[in-house]
Amino acid sequence: MEALQTFYEATNELIQVLQQGESDRDVRIEQIQALLDQREELLKSIQPPFSEHEQTLGRQLVQLNGQVEQLLQKQKREIQQDMKKLSLQKKSNQKYTNPYESLATDGVFYDKRN
Repeated sequence: MEALQTFYEATNELIQVLQQGESDRDVRIEQIQALLDQREELLKSIQPPFSEHEQTLGRQLVQLNGQVEQLLQKQKREIQQDMKKLSLQKKSNQKYTNPYESLATDGVFYDKRN
């Protein structure tokens, strides 16, 4: 019972961290990782048989887990978008510093007549 309740509390805390606004992303990712590790360890210690209260808590956890999945997917998409923006910005900066780098020299014709 205690492991299931602790798992429930860790899940709620994880949801709160995932729903935070644009705070420091690195700190948030570390918190998310720590909570996911904690939940993984707690999940190993949850063993049947379950009482009525534990079954009710389990049903709530299934719903909360769906919410956690959606929030993690949203976080992943945000990170991917930022990585894509950074890559485009890098390419743009490279073209600015050396604009003739990407020009092809194939098919150049030299006229030998004087």
